[in-house]
Amino acid sequence: MENKFLPICKQDMIDRGWDQLDFVLVTGDAYVDHHSFGTAIISRVLENAGYKVGIIAQPDWKTTDDFMKLGKPRLGFLVNSGNMDSMVNHYSVSKKHRDKDMYSPGGKMGCRPDRAVIVYCNKIREAYKDVNIVIGGIEASLRRFAHYDYWSDRVRKSILIDSGADLLVYGMSEKQIVEVANALNDGFDPKYIRHINGTCYVADTKEEIYDDYVEIPSYKEICESKETYAKAFKIQYDEQDPFRGKAIIQKHGDKYLVQNKPEAPLNREELDAVYALPYAKDYHPIYKDMGGIPAIEEVKFGIVSSRGCFGSCSFCAITFHQGRAVQSRSHESILEEAKYITELPDFKGYIHDIGGPTANFRHEACKKQITKGACKHRQCLHPDPCKNLKVDHTDFVQLLRKVRSLPKVKKVFVRSGIRYDYVMADKDNKFMRELIEHHVSGQLKVAPEHIAEEVLQYMQKPAGNTYDRFRQKFFDITEQVGKKQYIIPYLMSSHPGSTLNSAIELAEYLRDIKYQPEQVQDFYPTPGTLSTTMFYTGIDPLTMKPVYVPKSKHEKAMQRALLQYSAPRNYELVHQALVEAGREDLIGMAPRCLIKPREARGYLNRANSNKKGNKKTDNKNSKQRSNSKGGSSRGKNTNERNSKNTSKQKRKRR
Repeated sequence: MENKFLPICKQDMIDRGWDQLDFVLVTGDAYVDHHSFGTAIISRVLENAGYKVGIIAQPDWKTTDDFMKLGKPRLGFLVNSGNMDSMVNHYSVSKKHRDKDMYSPGGKMGCRPDRAVIVYCNKIREAYKDVNIVIGGIEASLRRFAHYDYWSDRVRKSILIDSGADLLVYGMSEKQIVEVANALNDGFDPKYIRHINGTCYVADTKEEIYDDYVEIPSYKEICESKETYAKAFKIQYDEQDPFRGKAIIQKHGDKYLVQNKPEAPLNREELDAVYALPYAKDYHPIYKDMGGIPAIEEVKFGIVSSRGCFGSCSFCAITFHQGRAVQSRSHESILEEAKYITELPDFKGYIHDIGGPTANFRHEACKKQITKGACKHRQCLHPDPCKNLKVDHTDFVQLLRKVRSLPKVKKVFVRSGIRYDYVMADKDNKFMRELIEHHVSGQLKVAPEHIAEEVLQYMQKPAGNTYDRFRQKFFDITEQVGKKQYIIPYLMSSHPGSTLNSAIELAEYLRDIKYQPEQVQDFYPTPGTLSTTMFYTGIDPLTMKPVYVPKSKHEKAMQRALLQYSAPRNYELVHQALVEAGREDLIGMAPRCLIKPREARGYLNRANSNKKGNKKTDNKNSKQRSNSKGGSSRGKNTNERNSKNTSKQKRKRR
């Protein structure tokens, strides 16, 4: 097969000599034929299996015209919202419209509807009443059961019910989409395609379900009781394993949503084959004059080396979508792609990333995981690394060495996240030394997320001094190799379990390490995660015990402000938070205080405002104040933010 784009219009079909397509894939993203985009993978996998596939990208959903431009497919429509849930794509955690869509031409917003999968399915039914529809991708996958929807603040039905589609494929889907295609090609009505792992269907009665299953509380029951919702989620969470998991059913009205157990992960040869398909590895030429597709820039010079994650962070959807079993590509497959990248005309010598959900996971957590499945009631890394965990970076080190030794390659970076607790569990320092010496672009991004133990417990992240030990080790080795490099920690505010005191504890930690983050992420309740269940129910489904959840806009604003306590714009919020928490001891002039008293701050502001009247006198007074007890550098920096000298002082202080 040639590396050419799939049909997007009738002329493309004519050029290929095709009268009718087997499948038409409708997506909320612009058409980018690169293996970092689910649409490209699924369409290429089907093409490789012998099916004729066309793409309708970002159709106008106000009419049926775009949905009919490639004609009625022989076997059916495939529908996804794109690489992101359409609601997450459109709205920030504060439910405000985002300014840019990285998956649309020129970053333009408004190229897809809210709840894209449902809207697209409705339009397809309007155009072709009797056509088969199969939904998939991240939006369908994470909404396959009845679920809490943050944007409407209510429990919604399974997206398979709401969309009216015939089948739902969840997870990465390469295996099951071909099985579904083959069954349709063999003449099966989709309502009888019920045997394929990694799919969901709707049954009229329990008698129609032949596999062993576990029933969870119905849609009606979980709407009426948050405790019941939490119990239902716990069962879903426990059964998401391709080896030991069972089918799950959930009643919706007079019908049953049936999830077959997850599909087994691809082995290395299968994964290599997926990434070896003839992707054009670029966005479609029609977007060139529209400003291109911004998302390609993040992946064009990077390489996906693995899938799955046994880290199991509570707020992450990867466990529910890709699973806990890590699959990785062979060195040969990755080197072949790296060589291709070096031949691109705009390649500057830098491979931007070699990684995956967690870059330093290259193999299964333990031998048991690939034969009997992941442990049902035990995590691999939380609260401490399991005694059976295989901790070994040897393969990743060898891979990085091979790629960086290729001709034309100046540097290979590891920019996707690493699990620092997994690094610290490794008794061999070879990986960390090589990472620091060869693969950090000045700043290493890691995700401690928080520092308060009660929050980390709910996040299923490492507590104790693991992060501190990692930081110290990073800076020690950095100094040893003669470099100046830094750690950029990702931090999250307002996660379930985080009180004002938790946020203050994190603020004090940031004070002590002399770091102020430029950005802080509020917890975002996205479908299908353990943390979202805690957010909605106020219950930890793993223990069925109550958990504190910060929900008011004001408290969330205070928690976020505490993590950037030195920013002048946050002064009032930080002051309110400290008073409310009874921590006025952190308001004062002493070095350990987070903010100064109002009266001192007012004095400084008045003094600074007088500078405008007499520049010469101001310079003299400023010098005197800077030498006085308590100092006033923060007030000076606030009022002279644009001055060159002040910028230098701020950088030095940070």
